[in-house]
Amino acid sequence: MKSVDDSKTQPHTEFEGGEDQVMPKVTVEADAEYDPEYYTDPYNKDYVLPNATAGTKTDTPIMETPLNVQVISKQVLKERQAFTLTDALRNVSGVRTGLGPGGSDVTTPSIFLRGFDSTTFFRDGFRLTQGAASREFANVESVEVLKGSAAILYGLIEPGGMVNVITKKPLATPYYGFTQQFGSYNLYRTTLDATGPLTKNKDLLYRVNMSYQNSDSFRDLLGNEDVFFAPKLTWNISPRTQANFELEYNRSHLGLDTGSILPIINGQLLRVPRSRNYAEYSPLTNETVFGSFNWSHAFNEDWTLKHRFSVNQASQFIPVISFPVGVGPADVFGDGSVLVPSGKVGRNYNTGKGFNQYNTYANNVDVVGHFDTWDLKHTLLLGGDHYRIDNNLNSSGGPFHFNSLIDLNRPVHPRVFVRGGGVLAQPAFANITKLDQFGLYTQDQIKLPYDVHVTGGIRWQYIHQSQKSVFSDGSQPTNTVQTQDAVTPRVGILWNPKPWLSLYANYTESFGANSGLTFVRPGLGKIIAPTSAAQYEGGLKFQAFDGKLRATLAYYDLTKTNVAVADPIISHNCGAGPGSCSIAIGEIRSRGPELDIQGEILPGWNVIANWTNLDIIVTKGSWNPNDPNVNPAGDSSLGGKVGDRLFGQPRNTGSLWSTYTVQDGGL
Repeated sequence: MKSVDDSKTQPHTEFEGGEDQVMPKVTVEADAEYDPEYYTDPYNKDYVLPNATAGTKTDTPIMETPLNVQVISKQVLKERQAFTLTDALRNVSGVRTGLGPGGSDVTTPSIFLRGFDSTTFFRDGFRLTQGAASREFANVESVEVLKGSAAILYGLIEPGGMVNVITKKPLATPYYGFTQQFGSYNLYRTTLDATGPLTKNKDLLYRVNMSYQNSDSFRDLLGNEDVFFAPKLTWNISPRTQANFELEYNRSHLGLDTGSILPIINGQLLRVPRSRNYAEYSPLTNETVFGSFNWSHAFNEDWTLKHRFSVNQASQFIPVISFPVGVGPADVFGDGSVLVPSGKVGRNYNTGKGFNQYNTYANNVDVVGHFDTWDLKHTLLLGGDHYRIDNNLNSSGGPFHFNSLIDLNRPVHPRVFVRGGGVLAQPAFANITKLDQFGLYTQDQIKLPYDVHVTGGIRWQYIHQSQKSVFSDGSQPTNTVQTQDAVTPRVGILWNPKPWLSLYANYTESFGANSGLTFVRPGLGKIIAPTSAAQYEGGLKFQAFDGKLRATLAYYDLTKTNVAVADPIISHNCGAGPGSCSIAIGEIRSRGPELDIQGEILPGWNVIANWTNLDIIVTKGSWNPNDPNVNPAGDSSLGGKVGDRLFGQPRNTGSLWSTYTVQDGGL
């Protein structure tokens, strides 16, 4: 893959002598005091960043945070040419992402942290569920990953951890960037980045990020097109007061991979290219609009108030889908009505289509203060938040109709998808899910003598969840309501005996709503009861070479109750088609060691290495796979029994990435 970067040249200074001289290169280094300019500097090439916000919301040095926090810097994202969240998260242990339709991650990926699945991640500390606005990475500054529960600060969240995407901010110094990238399967991606002041006194700053991406796939007719636009405005009202306005728009078209089939004739499997597609182009469209307003005011050097509000609307349009059903000679429907001759492939299409929309409204207020009591230094956080998530799903689930025949060895596709009969089905049902969550929390970070750091906090969480299903066949609408509250604590301790060494331990609890539905009857599901979790973790952090290299070794033991996993009975339909139901497993335990190494080991030589050993099993079961009502086929391979390993989770995972930049002279 090739990347070309044409950025604004380094600034220079004119001296009194009249000559225009270029200043020598200056390397900016951060210390324990948080320096915003260090993190937003577009020329910063550090692999290791000293501070992070995800774990505490207070820009605390990672070596003083009793949590496992990993940061993927802008330089790592640039060198790895990360287009998506999936690309970025390959750099962190214990984290992996699932793929979207057609083997692509342009739809919202599922994020697995310490074995637990979530489609929620955060943008500058704000929750985004489904189709997040920062899925395209053109405006991403860095990515923070917090291992373990973050429920005390963020509410309903999976206990395995959280992913926080940090976006680029407007700068007072003009900067302009252009990148053109090329890759396999006719991939090309163009990004633009422009920022600077709009007024002479630099009170008003702007930034605009844009990108366009187009690519094919290893399979025919599975192209992807992605458009992204993100303007941002910062108003420095006074030295102590600042307001920010931002907007993001992201649209993608993705051809669904429904055209593969095993060509078996007379018991023999024929060899056909894996690129072969026997369906027609059926694009899935995702569209996201995100808007945000936030402001902050510093009362003095010690106390600051922050308020943030955001709206995220994510829409998904599900098309009419065609797919192959048989290789000739074959009787497609088994009744002699449609016979597929030898050398041909019969195809069906579904007259149903759907529309799925997520609306997320978020409000958050934080007060941060610094003060001393005797010899103890405190950083106190007081906050509250409210999230409203509305999900509207309309689906027709229409009948199947025979479309046409296509040649097995030389398929010819029409430019326009032609249906073979039948009327497009009208919406057969609508599922409306609403979730309100309110939270109040407090956290105190205390620095004790002898370089001991203690962090403690508590959160009160209230949720109100409702799910309503309406059917077009006249069936009685169903309505399920669930309300619950809980108090969850977190406590951690860290000892920093040497500047290069920290030892830490923590205990966290979490409480959250389950998004899955259990099967009631065809087209109807019931909300799964909330889940809770508890985790113990301990580890050590090591840094060397003036903080340019950092390593974290941790061991955790995490238990989660009432876990929603995919229903093993694929035919069960909870409103979004077959396979849309979940079941609840009583308790799952996840534990194991994790190792992360990141940074510069010699001048110009950077490395990222990570490894995890994931031991995740069912410790308590709440369903019986021997029950004929649950498992009518008596399939003994279905998971979920006590002692079973959670399906789809690898035992050992790891990665290694290394780069070298020539220092002086040529090769």
